[in-house]
Amino acid sequence: MAFLTSTSPTLKKISCQMASLFLAMFCISANVSAAGSYADLVELFDDWREFERPPMKDGAPDYTASRFDAAFKELGKYRARLDAIDPGSWPLEQQVDWHIVRAEMNGFDFNHRVLKPWVRDPAYYQSVWMARSDVPAHEGPANHALLEFWTYSLPLSAGERQRLIGDLQVIPPLLAQARGNLTGNAGDLWHAGIKNIRDQVTDLEVIASAVNADSDAELAAAIGAASSASAAFVEWLEQQAPSKTGPSGVGKDNYTWYQQNVHYVPYTWEQEVTLLRRELERAWSSLELEEHRNRNEPPLVAISSAEEYEHRADLAATRFMAFLDEQDILTVKDYMEPALREHLGRFVPPEQRNFFQIAMHYDPTTLYAHFYHWFELAQMDNEPHASPVRRGALLYNIFDSRNEGTATAVEEMFMHAGLYDDNPHVREIVWIMLAQRAARGLGSLYAHANIMTMAEAGEFHAELTPRNWMSKELDLLAFEQHLYLRQPGYGTSYITGKILLERLLADRSKQMNGDLSLSRFFDELNQAGGVPISLVSWQLTGNDAHIRTILGTE
Repeated sequence: MAFLTSTSPTLKKISCQMASLFLAMFCISANVSAAGSYADLVELFDDWREFERPPMKDGAPDYTASRFDAAFKELGKYRARLDAIDPGSWPLEQQVDWHIVRAEMNGFDFNHRVLKPWVRDPAYYQSVWMARSDVPAHEGPANHALLEFWTYSLPLSAGERQRLIGDLQVIPPLLAQARGNLTGNAGDLWHAGIKNIRDQVTDLEVIASAVNADSDAELAAAIGAASSASAAFVEWLEQQAPSKTGPSGVGKDNYTWYQQNVHYVPYTWEQEVTLLRRELERAWSSLELEEHRNRNEPPLVAISSAEEYEHRADLAATRFMAFLDEQDILTVKDYMEPALREHLGRFVPPEQRNFFQIAMHYDPTTLYAHFYHWFELAQMDNEPHASPVRRGALLYNIFDSRNEGTATAVEEMFMHAGLYDDNPHVREIVWIMLAQRAARGLGSLYAHANIMTMAEAGEFHAELTPRNWMSKELDLLAFEQHLYLRQPGYGTSYITGKILLERLLADRSKQMNGDLSLSRFFDELNQAGGVPISLVSWQLTGNDAHIRTILGTE
């Protein structure tokens, strides 16, 4: 299959191939990689990642305008190196890696030209993270000097204590620099981002208690300085807030370019609106039919105590893992069940439950299906991908259609495969969750088009979620719409990724003449790693339709 790119003319490709044949006679024997080899791509990837990480300035990563202006000029050199590599004769999985590098460079370009999180988004300067994300990297734009407290083992060893002090010492100069960088006028991002920094103050108090900082003067001083800087930054953000009145969305055209050229989702803004409206309608109508079907079944009863929750969560995890194994859904690895059991949840009183906790207290399995995420992360930890390009998290949340789309898709796929046959009312929850994700994704689309404010998108999101489960008073609503405004395409990735995965399943089934087992399908998917579904589809089927759409070469 011909390699498709708008930057590799046919004549160049032919000449490069002829040159490669000539050079191979000399270079291979000398153990020197020929120009345009996969080894060249890996070398470029390593250089690119080093370049993408900003240098330090006064003890913090440099996000100043002068640094980015200089870096943007340097970007062209990396793009030129990539364009000089023609992977047309490579195996498909290596061609996919070429596109991953292209996507990341486009992400850097978009951040510089449009998104500018260091200029528009106060939450970008949140450094403290108490828990691991359920996807390969934190959701949304994040700075390069994070304090990942979940990575520390307590009590602190001498080395870990010094690492923590080092992480803490970056916070004051970073927040000092932020005051000069944050010159944008994105009103919703500004106002919502204040909470992220306010939460950081609270998290630092938790850290101080966890590490017993009262008995360690140097550590206590580092925590105190970080906390004071964070609190002062909150005050500064609040002082500036009344003047921040501009739009926060990137606009329809920018959104489409970003989805296609960075996240490799082959849809336009308008197409995503159509797709999400269709899924929203399908979820609501399917819920109505499901309720009719189950009208004579005993109603679901929510978990009412901590003891009951612990018991039912344990049973649900055991039953879920058995279902995956015994029904030949996927190859169950030794690390999967322990990864799931670290995230079984806990009992929450009824008046405090958010949307997902409501679902889990009716049946924990409804979220355990979505926790396919933790299987993927455990695979990254225990079986790192052979490709250096795919081994870690892709930059700029490029993994969203793959990871969030898969986690959403399997909720319905596992349901259709029989997961809830013995408790049909639980099927209703699957449709409610699908409706919620479609509604919130639509809201995010309208917010990025600046048709709705973030608050209006949240109201839309809540009103179109069945059974009034998405209360506007809970933090979850604000958290989700804020995240999706910060990271274009993330709010829709649950649905667009799901649709792309369903198409991939259909295409593989047709290729196999209906003789495709689910375990083979999911094993292939897992082995491909955390890359966009469009690229996984190309690798597994050889069908480059999505890639031609993205490159505009149809």
